[in-house]
Amino acid sequence: MSQPGLTHRVDRSLNLLLSWSRQVLQLGLVCLLLTLSSCGLPRIQAQERLFLPLTVEFLDESVLPSQEIQETPIGGLSAITYDRQTGKYYALSDDRGSFAPPRFYTLAIDINGGNGDPFEIGSITVEDVTLLRDETGEILAAGTVDPEGIALSPDRTLFISSEGVSSEAIAPLVDEFDLTTGQRIRALPMPNYMVSDAPEPDQTLGVQNNLGFESLTLGGIGTGEPYRVFAATESALLQDVPWLEEQQAAASPESPVPLTTRLLHYVVVENRAQIVAEHLYPLDAPPSLLTMNHGLVELLALDGATALRSAPGGYFLSLERSFGPEGFGIKLFQMAIASATDISSLTYLQGEARDFQPVQKQLLLNLSHIEGFGPDNLEGMTFGPRLADGSQSLIVVSDDNFYGSQVNQFVLLRLTAEP
Repeated sequence: MSQPGLTHRVDRSLNLLLSWSRQVLQLGLVCLLLTLSSCGLPRIQAQERLFLPLTVEFLDESVLPSQEIQETPIGGLSAITYDRQTGKYYALSDDRGSFAPPRFYTLAIDINGGNGDPFEIGSITVEDVTLLRDETGEILAAGTVDPEGIALSPDRTLFISSEGVSSEAIAPLVDEFDLTTGQRIRALPMPNYMVSDAPEPDQTLGVQNNLGFESLTLGGIGTGEPYRVFAATESALLQDVPWLEEQQAAASPESPVPLTTRLLHYVVVENRAQIVAEHLYPLDAPPSLLTMNHGLVELLALDGATALRSAPGGYFLSLERSFGPEGFGIKLFQMAIASATDISSLTYLQGEARDFQPVQKQLLLNLSHIEGFGPDNLEGMTFGPRLADGSQSLIVVSDDNFYGSQVNQFVLLRLTAEP
């Protein structure tokens, strides 16, 4: 998400976050007064059985210096995807056209280590830039897309999501582009209730301003079945906020209701793509009452990890990012969708009597708690090559917002599964 004046941003959902934070603080006080047995320990044990036995380890970080390629500034790296065939990476800039046309870069990232030496990022080289174009081959005009998510398909095309900025009449979308030319091939169907019905402040429906499709991943690749596209909003749809407020007002301090985003599940069959399900994703509580920005920024299907070939479909990594006076907060989760309620038929959640089961998640790593490491605005995530010890590399990249005080940070993690 490009966020000029990030520290001054006030989201429409700020009051909702504050209410939720107060409930979480109340819950913490209750738990201090209860024994472990009555503070949810059995629930944690039951939840663990739902997930794959994964661990994530921080290995290294590197910063790509500010530079240009073909007269385009390198920055705003909001998403990244790995090409196993070539060993290259494609990193998407979320520049809406302010500094150069919408685009993605081709990168080479060398990972050193093994045989007793620590794994580290050896070098990062920007090799090329590809401008995004419409179906006629014309370069996308400035202010028509807000690129945020990228994923390489088995057809060697790129799926790219645009977040949606109601204040600038930029609609949310998930489109397919040619890997070589950057030309748009097709647009995936988008529910009408996710598209803003009016510019701010008259908007009553759709993704909130600059809080749309930040996350994008593909699943089911190499299974012999049609592959899947998953796209999630960064925060709640505008029409979901009243329902969440109602739920939070009725909830007890022991069971606060989380802020939820929406996750779309597409099936792609040759030239057709259709939505087969939609789920709610529950966000963790913001770090503090003063947190100004908080949401889901990336998804990664676990069945795409070469070192986890036995990983079944329906499991993901999810990345949540927050920003406030305390700096950037980054949490990495494992996520499962098998038991989640399908809400694809519901424009509004408000007025529904039944409970909705959201996707389930489990914290794997809090990157803000790594000693000696300070995360920047981490937004993009992809599996890289298998490391020399057989484990799976994971690359996370930051969006510098084209601010001099921020950097293009690359983080190397190792994902392993217990036997």
